[in-house]
Amino acid sequence: MDKKIGFIGCGQMGQAMIQGMIDAKLLKAESIAATALSDETIDFVSDEYGIHISNDNKQLARESDLLFLAIKPYIYHGVIQEIKDEVPPDTVIVTIAAGITLDAIKEAFGRNVKVIRSMPNTPSLVGAGMSVLCPNDFVTEEELADVMEVFESFGEAEIIEEKLMDAVPAISGSSPAFVYMFIEAMADTAVQQGFPRDKAYKIASQAVQGAAKMVKETGRHPGELKDAVCTPGGVTIAGVTELEHSGMRSSIIQAMEACTKKSRELSKGE
Repeated sequence: MDKKIGFIGCGQMGQAMIQGMIDAKLLKAESIAATALSDETIDFVSDEYGIHISNDNKQLARESDLLFLAIKPYIYHGVIQEIKDEVPPDTVIVTIAAGITLDAIKEAFGRNVKVIRSMPNTPSLVGAGMSVLCPNDFVTEEELADVMEVFESFGEAEIIEEKLMDAVPAISGSSPAFVYMFIEAMADTAVQQGFPRDKAYKIASQAVQGAAKMVKETGRHPGELKDAVCTPGGVTIAGVTELEHSGMRSSIIQAMEACTKKSRELSKGE
């Protein structure tokens, strides 16, 4: 890809994306630049990824073909006020934050800008990300394809309507945290039963990865795959029954609804 890519903000999500792009050989490190507030982050990112990083948001905005705003929702307005007169008309701005709408970005810039709202997740760091994108009307098909290529270099990406974006954090952005909790709980139980912790984490995480791959690659309903493991009177159905008694499904639904509610509150500026 022959583009200059800039990241305003270079925290966990930005670093995951940068690492993913470099590992996929989408472009060289010298084609990526970033900014950060702390000298500690600047030093770490420079040493770890070999990219140019500074604290000069304005220069980065002027020089980027694709400009990723990898910052927290509450500082979007301040950063945009800083860079809005520096961003060239042809630059595509990609937001990475729950609750920041396309209209809010346009309003903050005070002019028509090319914006793609996105929600990646941290497994991008290992090339297994799931990203969801929503462009505004000023983004061309070619520009959208370029941004899709970036996201697909470290996982998979889908385009959806903006009205569905507030539900994305629950299903992909935040859900890795839920899965990590599930793996940790399984591993803790294995340790309680005598397993070394490193082996417990390896076995539990591979089981989860394998189950996800079965759903994705076979196209079979998750309930059907679950039933195939549950032999009559066996150990699996005993565990499934206990999970149902404990309200596992209800807890997951409530957690996802809480994520969506918070995302909608952020969209409304609450």
